[in-house]
Amino acid sequence: MSDTDPHIAEFASLVGPTDPVAIEGSRSHWYIGGLVDPTARLLRAPDGIVEYQPEEMTVTVRAGTSISTLHEYLAESGQRTALGEAAEATIGGVLAVGASSVDRLGRGHVRDSVLRIRYVGADGQVVSAGGGTVKNVSGFDLCRLMVGSIGTLGLFAEVTLRTRPIAPVETWFSARDVNFSSVLNSASVAHSILWDGKTTWVHLCGIGVDVEVALSALDALGNWSDTTHPVLPPYAHSVHPADIGPVDDGPFLAEVGVGTVHAHSEARPRTPSKSVVALNRAIKQRFDPNGRLNPGRDVLQGTP
Repeated sequence: MSDTDPHIAEFASLVGPTDPVAIEGSRSHWYIGGLVDPTARLLRAPDGIVEYQPEEMTVTVRAGTSISTLHEYLAESGQRTALGEAAEATIGGVLAVGASSVDRLGRGHVRDSVLRIRYVGADGQVVSAGGGTVKNVSGFDLCRLMVGSIGTLGLFAEVTLRTRPIAPVETWFSARDVNFSSVLNSASVAHSILWDGKTTWVHLCGIGVDVEVALSALDALGNWSDTTHPVLPPYAHSVHPADIGPVDDGPFLAEVGVGTVHAHSEARPRTPSKSVVALNRAIKQRFDPNGRLNPGRDVLQGTP
């Protein structure tokens, strides 16, 4: 991995040090955080897989690469990342909005997958943060700050991600009228548990014997059938994991144990505390004093 990658150098040159600029990917998460100011120049981050070390379980990829392209490449070595289901989405776009997979219960938040980032700051310079392995990360974890910042602090150019083995067995089951809390406590290899008020879906991932043990435990709770991944409503609402349920009058799909409820209406704006507003303004001022990066978008308007 070279610090003089011509693709990133060209990207930084296009961003430059002046005038409003924004990044456009697949637009799969375009509504999050507000719409970009129409006067901003729209750019695309560079794409391509830079370096893959399957034995170290890390991959370095440019931010404009689609999730589907990355996962097809990693699958040849029996690996994948924790990034989610929107196959057409770009790596940078998913990290910018902090959109975790529906399998977050088992795979964790996307920010936990990021080991190293290279981004272009408001001055048009390339900045590196983090390390190629967990052992190399020290000091303030800038990667965690950047994930979910909606491109308002810096524009992702390249990231190094953890990879993980693809489970030998991955299968969805569903049942009606079961206690989803009991499912959460019974299925040790559940990567996702979804509930719509009547039906509970569970995604079991692991080696065959572990999946069989989990399914045996679930059989005591209800009548389970093989199924497929349910379609998620378009808008994500953040709630306390103990408060999952309807967020409006329409249908919903809640991620048990996570605190995300998918619905057909946008989340109602929340009024952040004065201290939160002040902190966000101070961080924005430090990273982008002239407000040129993704103008019009605001992290306080919410992320998934």
